[in-house]
Amino acid sequence: MRDYHDREWGVPSHDDRHLFEMLLLEGAQAGLSWSTILDKRANYRAAFADFDPVGVAAFDEARIAELLEERGIVRNRLKVRGAVKNARAFLLVQEEAGSFAEYLWRWVDGTPVVNHPTTTSEVPARTELSDAVGKDLKRRGFTFVGSTIVYSYLQSCGLIDDHLVGCPAKPG
Repeated sequence: MRDYHDREWGVPSHDDRHLFEMLLLEGAQAGLSWSTILDKRANYRAAFADFDPVGVAAFDEARIAELLEERGIVRNRLKVRGAVKNARAFLLVQEEAGSFAEYLWRWVDGTPVVNHPTTTSEVPARTELSDAVGKDLKRRGFTFVGSTIVYSYLQSCGLIDDHLVGCPAKPG
């Protein structure tokens, strides 16, 4: 967890594969702890085509059935199917916007939203931004993109910087 926080969380990402990876993992995390998902990250990478949205979008019913037997991931039917559905929607957004990063970063005019919380209690679970992004993603066919999941996703990909004031890992 510490390594993830210090090296990755909140670092602005413009890499579509990474953005897809984090979307898939954030959806898998719903209702679970982030540490559980981080512990399974390598298993997810192996099971989900190295987080290649083209590969995941091509998963058929047989592959989904195999994934539901894979002990190294969260074997929740809705989450596994959701990952495939999200991969397909992700590709449509890429086609429309040129890249998923281009689509996503438009929401913040290309610049991370930097908050200055001094305690974790000052960090919200959702905002108007995450409400709007989640609503738009749902309209585009995504699932597991409620406002709380989207807020966490935006934090993890660096669109929102909620590192506490004085945190040595704070980007920039």
